[in-house]
Amino acid sequence: MRRIPRPRAGEFPPYAAIYIDLLPDDGRVLEHLAANLRAAAELVAGLPDDALLHRYAPGKWTIKETLVHVVDDERIYACRALRFARGDATELPGFEQDDYAAASGANERGIESILAEYAAVRAATIALFAGLPEAAFVRSGVANGTAATVRALAYHIAGHELHHLNLIRDRSLGG
Repeated sequence: MRRIPRPRAGEFPPYAAIYIDLLPDDGRVLEHLAANLRAAAELVAGLPDDALLHRYAPGKWTIKETLVHVVDDERIYACRALRFARGDATELPGFEQDDYAAASGANERGIESILAEYAAVRAATIALFAGLPEAAFVRSGVANGTAATVRALAYHIAGHELHHLNLIRDRSLGG
């Protein structure tokens, strides 16, 4: 699978370092995206609905809401990557993740439906990054008031997912 070099400091907003730092510096971000999808499915497969609806603290998302949040975030960051890769200089807005989660209806969905959507979005994301011309990865744009390169957005998607899978393991499923 295609290798995409890890972004350097300055190619992404400072907050994204917590996600990007979760990934090895091996250029295999697309392979990590494929492996993360399998890990997510294995993590939640067979869990009873009461576990999938568990909140580890008041006001925190359920496992279902977290998975749909990961999918929503991936769609948004992949769209940003496409626009930046194509040279679109339009400054893009941010999004309010809590509003998205509240409106998602995730808790009313079956886990099979959520995982099917997750897999479809992931396949599209991997295809997007796999098909970009090499020069596109260092193109950048501004979203939510901060600049990022296309390759930084790929790493954000993978690291953001790992961050949430770790939270599910550690806080919702007890480690």
